[in-house]
Amino acid sequence: MTHRLLLLRHGEVPSHRGDVAVTDRGLDSAEQVGRRLATTGCIRVLTGETLRTRQTGAAIARGASAAGAAVDEPRVAFALRNPDIYVAGERVDMVSSAAALAEQVPGMTLDEAAAVPFFVEFFDHPDRIGWWLRLGDVPGDDAEAVARRIGHFAASLPDRTTQPAELTVAVTHSPVLRACALAHLGHDPGEPEWLTGLELSVSSDRSVAVCRYPATD
Repeated sequence: MTHRLLLLRHGEVPSHRGDVAVTDRGLDSAEQVGRRLATTGCIRVLTGETLRTRQTGAAIARGASAAGAAVDEPRVAFALRNPDIYVAGERVDMVSSAAALAEQVPGMTLDEAAAVPFFVEFFDHPDRIGWWLRLGDVPGDDAEAVARRIGHFAASLPDRTTQPAELTVAVTHSPVLRACALAHLGHDPGEPEWLTGLELSVSSDRSVAVCRYPATD
């Protein structure tokens, strides 16, 4: 049996400053995606731990269920998190300001946060994720590490042999999608649109084939 995995970016958010909620338009779009996927039959929805991925996953599940699909209760999957970056012994997220970084590290001052070498360049780069993708020395996960993590995650799907879902929808973030695209498609497509990403087909021998979702010419 081939397992189908949709790795999608979360729905529209008004900004990336903090763990913000998905917009009403983003939630409506996510429900529409769920309705389109309902013809699959049995769907499992997994998300990252952020508010925007959880809200998106819940909206996809609502749309699919309303259209008649059998949908498992959405769950957080640890593999779908953003890259792990380490500062002062703490795991931190890729944030957009020194203030947001300092909030993640107990006792860190704003000046200390603004001087962290990785984030000094990250904050000012016009394409922060693109810069990270090309960086060879990352204080944490580089692009290859993230793509490898998602590869292991996808290849584990055949482990479930009793009533496996026909489709797994995995809601995640731009860095994860761009790292996987670079690893499997050979290029960085840039920032993905909301609720787009990659389709992974996982065979019973755990080999993984990857293409864009939705398919593009």
